[in-house]
Amino acid sequence: MAEVLAVCISERKGIQKHPVDYIDVKKNHGIEGDAHAGDWHRQISMLADESVDIMRAAGLTLSAGAFAENILTKGIAVKELPIGTRLRVGETLLEVTQIGKECHNDCAIKKTAGKCVMPTDGIFVIVIEEGRIKAGDQITVVEA
Repeated sequence: MAEVLAVCISERKGIQKHPVDYIDVKKNHGIEGDAHAGDWHRQISMLADESVDIMRAAGLTLSAGAFAENILTKGIAVKELPIGTRLRVGETLLEVTQIGKECHNDCAIKKTAGKCVMPTDGIFVIVIEEGRIKAGDQITVVEA
């Protein structure tokens, strides 16, 4: 069963995100209080903990938010979801808009480990239905 392991935000761009108890997501905006929120196609980032495990296997100690992901998941291969897939996450509905991204040249993880999983394994979503998301919420693919 797919679930949310952690939800994270950052108040400024260019820093790691930190776990919070919950996030409130708004249509045409993303996460209230997150520096990356706005009316664009990358409102919220998601990453599977299984992808983070690849980096942990290289000897790194990593916590939620280390890759600047807003939602850390377990039990769903988010990188395999096609663009347009809709996900019920807790009481919200999100839609996949982008898979992967270019890594910043000054990426702290890439400098330390020589590799970062967010560019290949992370996804971005927009908010279709507003609500609250917290650790433990179930994730269901509604439409692909």
